[in-house]
Amino acid sequence: MKYRLRVNGGTRDVDVPRGTQLLEVLRDDLGLTGARYGCGRGQCGACFVLADSGRGPRAVASCLMAVDQAATVEITTVEGLAHDSELHPVQKAFAAEDAMQCGYCTSGMVISAVALLASSPKPSDAEIRDALAPNLCRCGVYTRAIRAVKRAAG
Repeated sequence: MKYRLRVNGGTRDVDVPRGTQLLEVLRDDLGLTGARYGCGRGQCGACFVLADSGRGPRAVASCLMAVDQAATVEITTVEGLAHDSELHPVQKAFAAEDAMQCGYCTSGMVISAVALLASSPKPSDAEIRDALAPNLCRCGVYTRAIRAVKRAAG
């Protein structure tokens, strides 16, 4: 089936079977590899993207979202956060706080942080921990990620 997706501020047309995972479409059809395959069950956060239906962005597992669902919302991947070669403030903060090690979870954590700051510009430590909780990191950069979100909140 043909779908028109709104991704990273533009419109992209894809022709894929109904029910195809958004993650697969992003990576294989659109070449956007920032969202990673982790568990395939929405439990690790590696595949998170922002989905905005007009009520503000929320972090969603792209491995659980079908392409037909994605066609009804604006999708932003980690690649779409930067503008005019300028990193998003959360991306800058993660770099400044060295909040990555192997980097596999980083894009999902950044997406979760952006969604949090969109809804709560000055979050408490508890809110930050809750927002990052779905993002599993085997390297254990949680303390640095929390500092990065605080830095981005300014």
